[in-house]
Amino acid sequence: MIIQAAQRLDNIQEYYFSRKNKELAALNASRKEQGLEAVINLGVGAPDMMPPATAIEALVEESQRCDVHKYQSYRGIPELREAFARWYSQWYSVQLDPNTQIQPLVGSKEGILLLCMAFLNAGDKVLVPDPGYPTYSSAASLVQAEIIRYDILAENSFYPDFDALESMDLSGVKMMWVNYPNMPTGAPASIQLYERLVDFGQRHGILICNDNPYSFVLNDKPLSIMSVPGAFDSCVELNSLSKAHNMSGWRIGMVCASAEIIETVLKVKSQMDSGMFRPLQMAAIQALGQDKEWYVHMNQVYSERKEVALRIMEKLGAEVHPGAQGLFVWGRLREDNALIAGYRTHLGLGERMSDFLLYEKGVFITPGMVFGHNWNDYIRISLCADKAVLEKVLKML
Repeated sequence: MIIQAAQRLDNIQEYYFSRKNKELAALNASRKEQGLEAVINLGVGAPDMMPPATAIEALVEESQRCDVHKYQSYRGIPELREAFARWYSQWYSVQLDPNTQIQPLVGSKEGILLLCMAFLNAGDKVLVPDPGYPTYSSAASLVQAEIIRYDILAENSFYPDFDALESMDLSGVKMMWVNYPNMPTGAPASIQLYERLVDFGQRHGILICNDNPYSFVLNDKPLSIMSVPGAFDSCVELNSLSKAHNMSGWRIGMVCASAEIIETVLKVKSQMDSGMFRPLQMAAIQALGQDKEWYVHMNQVYSERKEVALRIMEKLGAEVHPGAQGLFVWGRLREDNALIAGYRTHLGLGERMSDFLLYEKGVFITPGMVFGHNWNDYIRISLCADKAVLEKVLKML
C-alpha cells in the first residue's frame, strides 16, 4: 500500500467467519471440479427459515412508492420506535419511551461498535466474557480500549463468577459485555443473574451492555435486563430481528437505554449513516407484530433440529451442557477422542475436529477457540440447517 494501515488495526484480524467463508468458497470450487457436493455448513448462526410473510409483503409494497427512496431520519421513523416499544412491553414487560429510549440500528452488531465509540477512550478498560462473541473484543480494540477478559466456566453453568469479578482490580473499567442466552454456550438468562449484574454495575460505576438477540430461541420466557429496577441507571441492551424473525440479512436491530445514553449513541451514529431504508422499517414493524404462534412454531423447528445435533455431538464424542438455549449446541471433546486420534496433533482438540470434519467429511463446524482463550477443547454446531441436512451429517458419521 502507498500508506500504512492505522495502528489501531495492529491487533485486529479479519473476522473469523469472513476468513472462513473465503476458504469454504475456494474449497467448494475445488469440490465441484471433483464432482463432490458442496460443504455442509453447520458453522454460522444465520437462520435459514423464512421471515414473516407480512414483513416481506410490507417491504415489496412500500418499495413501490415513489416517496420512500430518500434519506430517512437518523432516529428511525416514529412508527418503528413505537413498534419496538410495544414489543418490549408485550414480551419483556419493559416500558420504553419510543421518543427517547430507543434507537434503531443497522443490526445489533453495529451497536457494539457504536457503544464502544461513544463511551470508551483510549486506555479505558472493558470487561469481555471468555468465551464470547469476538466482536466485543475487536470493537474495543478498534477504539484502543484495554480488554479485560472474565471467565464464564462450565462449572459455574457458564455464568460470571461474581466473587472473582469483585476480587479484580476494577479501576478504569467503564464497560462490561454480557450476553444471555449466551453465545456460544447456550446458558439461559435469569432474573437473578440480571439483578446481580445491575447491582455490580451500579456499585462499581460500570456500564453493563447486554447483547440479547437469542432471547426467543428455544425459550418461551424471554427476559430483558431492563426489567430489573435500576437498570436504566447502569445498563443498555441490544436486540435484533435477525434470530427471532429469521431476518439476519435485513440488518435491523435496536438499542434501548436511558435518554442520555441514546443521545450519546446518536452523536456517533449520525456521523456514520443517513437512516435506514423506510420500506425496511415498515417491514420491521410487521415482523415485530407477530403473535405467540410465530415463536412457538419457530422453536418447534429448532427443537427437532437440536435433537439431531445432540446426536451428532454424541457421535463426535462431545459432552454437552444441559439446558442450553439459542441457536447452537456447544460441546466439549476429550483427549482420548478416537475419531481424531493422530490427526493434526499440533492443533487443539476443537480445531482438530473442525478440520477433520471439513477436509475428510465435507462438513464445517466451528472450533471453540474462536470464542476465547480457554476453549480449545470445544466445538459448536449451528441449528441453522434443515433437520434433513443434520440427519445427513449424522449418517455420514
